[in-house]
Amino acid sequence: MQPIRTRFAALIAAALTCLAVAVITVQSQATTAVAQGAAPAAARSAQIDCPDGYVCIYPEINFGGQPWVKRAVDGSVKDLPSAIRDRGSSVRNESGRTARIYEKRNYSGRWVCVTKSGGSIHDLRGYNLNDQTRSLRINRNDCG
Repeated sequence: MQPIRTRFAALIAAALTCLAVAVITVQSQATTAVAQGAAPAAARSAQIDCPDGYVCIYPEINFGGQPWVKRAVDGSVKDLPSAIRDRGSSVRNESGRTARIYEKRNYSGRWVCVTKSGGSIHDLRGYNLNDQTRSLRINRNDCG
């Protein structure tokens, strides 16, 4: 029978070998994903999904940053809260209603409509509304 120290050392060596194999496997998978054009895990986790039934306004383009979320059935917002007011850069609409983003309070000024059930705008700069989000109107009608 082997002394306890010898058995313990063998056990530690086996555990370290398993850990090294696991690290190599993860590194290999990450390298393959990057080589194939997939976004690294860190970039994927930077995006926060918009839950079903909600409209989400993100402070960064491409749905980056902590979104401000609004349950569509709760209705429109005449003046967005300071957390997202004049800071919105992208929008997702996961509700069954359309969502209009306005540049001014009380649903006035320029606006853009985000279609229902998965509609999104990844960059509000194309609508001259980047960092100019002031109100949100939730509608039952179509965009147009």
